[in-house]
Amino acid sequence: MWGFSQCHKSGRFGNEHVSEDPRCPGALPEGQNNPQVCPYGLYAEQLSGSAFTCPRPTNKRSWLYRILPSVCHKPFKPLEEGHLTHNWDEVEPDPNQERGLAPASLLAPDVLGFPGRNGIAVHIFVCNTSMINRCLYNSDGDFLIVPQQGKLLITTEFGKMLVEPNEICVIQQGMRFSVEVFGETRGYILEVYGAHFELPDLGPIGANGLANPRDFLVPVAWYEDRQVPGGYTVISKYQGKLFAAQQDFSPFNVVAWHGNYTPYKYHLEKFMVINSVAFDHADPSIFTVLTAKSTRPGVAVADFVIFPPRWGVADNTFRPPYYHRNCMSEFMGLIKGHYEAKEEGFQPGGASLHSMMTPHGPDADCFEKASKAKLEPERVAEGTMAFMFESSLSLAVTKWGLQTSNQLDKNYYKCWEPLKSHFNPNCK
Repeated sequence: MWGFSQCHKSGRFGNEHVSEDPRCPGALPEGQNNPQVCPYGLYAEQLSGSAFTCPRPTNKRSWLYRILPSVCHKPFKPLEEGHLTHNWDEVEPDPNQERGLAPASLLAPDVLGFPGRNGIAVHIFVCNTSMINRCLYNSDGDFLIVPQQGKLLITTEFGKMLVEPNEICVIQQGMRFSVEVFGETRGYILEVYGAHFELPDLGPIGANGLANPRDFLVPVAWYEDRQVPGGYTVISKYQGKLFAAQQDFSPFNVVAWHGNYTPYKYHLEKFMVINSVAFDHADPSIFTVLTAKSTRPGVAVADFVIFPPRWGVADNTFRPPYYHRNCMSEFMGLIKGHYEAKEEGFQPGGASLHSMMTPHGPDADCFEKASKAKLEPERVAEGTMAFMFESSLSLAVTKWGLQTSNQLDKNYYKCWEPLKSHFNPNCK
């Protein structure tokens, strides 16, 4: 049962899951959560992802049956944070269109919000070393992880997940996890505070479409009963800062679990794409994979949106993304290929940020080609996967992202300078 790629092949959303390591059959208590004595002498521990009194559809919790409870650790102490920051105003606000040149140099949060309330942070990560006898949990919110280069073997209290480029995973608030990498690895992380990710409402689309619940996978229970004489380090991200505590055993000692609050993964190729089949360019909300809702109906703290391979068939239509000013913040990344609206300059592993009401859209070359193209059915974004983290919140770029990394593309604005006027009052 060491098989790290094994996951429950059933939809994660709206379901209750049960799992036990087959080395200990019957480890789950029958008929109750917290018996006087658990099978195999295990400890019962509940992990709550929502308030006890939340309505049933939003009530999140899981019961973990483990060799030792999580409480067995030394006191937490502050940990060196490097370039990690939660300082909202360490640099002056900048409404310009922004694009990073070299993703390998962005080792810190790129943009950030406020932990402790509804908010988000976006991180770009690069690593080549696995977490040995170390794990992390996020007290502030959930992590949505998008690997771009290299695979991640993620061990959680619920089991193992192998996450490769073109897949995503979500590690929810409070879940302990450790990451093993296999060479140079990089990607993106969307962190949300005050809400959990869920599937977007489908409205008139109906019961089926976009990301289907059955395609989300959760880990199979796996445990290790391992003592660590030199000390195992448990890292907590708490109120935007890092703290470390020592214990003498592996935290991945959960023999069985049940509940609806779990880590999960999803392959982006399973997304059922919907697109315009008559005319005009549909809004990119039709490409939403996951959303973290705010308290305002229809407004998200954060949406995770992808731009997958698809057919373009709209007649008499400018088919690339339209020019736009948005009341939302748009952070874009590229997993592979070339983004259709900017085939030059936007590299896999790179990123761009278009802040609230900052104009953006296709570059001059894309506009000229698309305006003159013969409109036939065509494959769009073949071999490509771009994505967007969109938020109703204003984002600030860190000092590292804007200045220290020295990788900000200061010529980004020039991709629109060749746009010229085609206006002719005598020709409609």
